[in-house]
Amino acid sequence: MRFQFALTLQAIWTGMCHAAMQHYPAAWGHYDVCKSQVYSDEGLTWDYMACQPEAADMTQFLKVTLDPPNITCGDPPETYCALENPYMCNNECDASTEELSHPPELMFDTEGRNPTTFWQSTTWKKYPKPLLVNITLSWNKTIELTDDIVITFESGRPEQMVLEKSLDYGRTWQPYQFYATDCLDAFTMEPKTVQDLSQHTLLDIICTEDYSRGYVWKNDKTVRFEIKDRFALFAGPRLHNMASLYGQLDTTKNLRDFFTITDLRIRLLRPATGATMVDESSLSRYFYAISDIKVQGRCKCNLHANSCVFDKEKLSCECEHNTTGPDCGRCKRNYQGRAWSAGSYLPIPKGTANICEYKQALAPSSIHKHVSSLTVAPQVALSTAPSVHAANSKRARVCDNELLRCQNGGECVNNRCSCPPSYTGLLCEKPRCESELGGCKGPDSGQASLKPPSLCSLLTLLLLDLLVVVVVFFLLGWLSPLIVKI
Repeated sequence: MRFQFALTLQAIWTGMCHAAMQHYPAAWGHYDVCKSQVYSDEGLTWDYMACQPEAADMTQFLKVTLDPPNITCGDPPETYCALENPYMCNNECDASTEELSHPPELMFDTEGRNPTTFWQSTTWKKYPKPLLVNITLSWNKTIELTDDIVITFESGRPEQMVLEKSLDYGRTWQPYQFYATDCLDAFTMEPKTVQDLSQHTLLDIICTEDYSRGYVWKNDKTVRFEIKDRFALFAGPRLHNMASLYGQLDTTKNLRDFFTITDLRIRLLRPATGATMVDESSLSRYFYAISDIKVQGRCKCNLHANSCVFDKEKLSCECEHNTTGPDCGRCKRNYQGRAWSAGSYLPIPKGTANICEYKQALAPSSIHKHVSSLTVAPQVALSTAPSVHAANSKRARVCDNELLRCQNGGECVNNRCSCPPSYTGLLCEKPRCESELGGCKGPDSGQASLKPPSLCSLLTLLLLDLLVVVVVFFLLGWLSPLIVKI
């Protein structure tokens, strides 16, 4: 029994040490920092990295348009019936009454309200003329999709539907996916699912029958466009290998464009009927109703920004790397030292910023005089402007009024750091003992090692303590009969 307890302790210790040593891709997978300050022998410089905004719910920034414009129910008021029960016709839609109206804004409000809020179309009263509705979502900005598009229907899911995308603000459209109860009959396409796709066929446009059953069951209200399943073709089932996906996005423009949009369009072509034939005596059963649309994504900033602002009804990247424009798609004025280029995810984990460089229009010998004559000097990173180094002597000004960077108690004297006796370096950032015999860890250095004990070391000590307790109890149990006999 005691031996089994010891084995259990050993197993726990091994598992905890293993967990402590694991590395998770989330640590590098976000590209959320555009630059960081670093110190070198040349002074304070910027280290530039590829960066992108965090993913967010993009439905809070869109404009919705319906075609035809008068397709929303309630004007004039009308009564509609439940699809599964043609005799249950006690529901009313009235645009003039807030409690009975179903405007398109209710597709994007807070979910979980009771009763459920939803947009609803007019009923199919003009049958056999098709009941056609286009719902267009526009951002007036390029968006990169990061998760599944999910449409939740309050009525039965449509029997025929197309999801389309635009990359040019609605001027042209391409299909994303077709949905039907019978793909061959509706679109002359063989039915497929996203599981039928491979890395080589990921960009294929398919028709699926998975999301077109007519009746409203508890788990059968949603229609999806599977973004993450497509990501998984490169990144693995749980998206652990994001390096592979980022590498493909970096080198394959068609793949990158596939997940990029400016607009989405939901084309509703045929409502749920729940049967093979339409009951013409009860056309109030047939309509579209959507309670929620989810679009998760981020502003496309060409890996030159880590934030995106919504101002005056418009999204715009807050550009870094000396770039500008809604998508950071061009170099700032006076920073055309080399042609603009998008950032790169590679090499992981920091990527490549591909910053726009300052355009030096004058000869190097006259740069200092020219810069001094400007009212506002361009903010040039020290690592990208050798002429500025020359203008400020061989060493950068590290403790002027703008960059007070003397460390460890150093004081700024004539734009240079005056360090205390125990520190040295341009910024007083280096312990003087590093240059002494034995280094900072030597017996004569007077400075103890700052490296903390590892988690496994602490767990090992804890395990040894527990084993001592177990041994003591074991010996007491073994010796107690002998003591009684004595």
